[in-house]
Amino acid sequence: MIRLLAWTFAGLLLGGIVHLATILILPRTATQDAYARLTPLTETNKMTLLPTPSAESTLMPFVDPAFATAVCRYDLTQGPLKLQAPVSQPYTAVSFYTRRDVAYYAINDRAAGRRTIELDLMTAEQRAQVQDDEEVTAADRLIVTSPTTTGLIILRAFAPEPGAIPLARGVLNTATCTVTPE
Repeated sequence: MIRLLAWTFAGLLLGGIVHLATILILPRTATQDAYARLTPLTETNKMTLLPTPSAESTLMPFVDPAFATAVCRYDLTQGPLKLQAPVSQPYTAVSFYTRRDVAYYAINDRAAGRRTIELDLMTAEQRAQVQDDEEVTAADRLIVTSPTTTGLIILRAFAPEPGAIPLARGVLNTATCTVTPE
């Protein structure tokens, strides 16, 4: 009886190790992640408005059709990035992801507290080179430090009804992400 319990415990332990290893390794080996899917449709360091998702065709799984979406595929090797996104009336959110789809920062229009969301995105090395100005507070200049040099900025604007989708898309169409000189 003890031998059977030992083999059962060993099997469960081995199964748990294989399960954990698979869960941790699988995202790194996937070839069709969000970054790879968006690469042919977007330019580096430029905001691109994504097409409206439908039941027949969508770029990403589980995309809410009530949101208009724009993407900036960034590369910080050319310098820090300046993001400027106007806020839509109902709701606007900005999310930052690394190249491997790890979310590391998000902000919405209510947290920004302004009519536009303005921030600087840079690596830790670029942040160390920025001169601190005593007259500029953290509320005046929001700086986001990226853990990687490449990644995605996802900008979403909510449309409370289907007729408001063109308005939300128009707001996102004026958003920019541009490289700023160091």
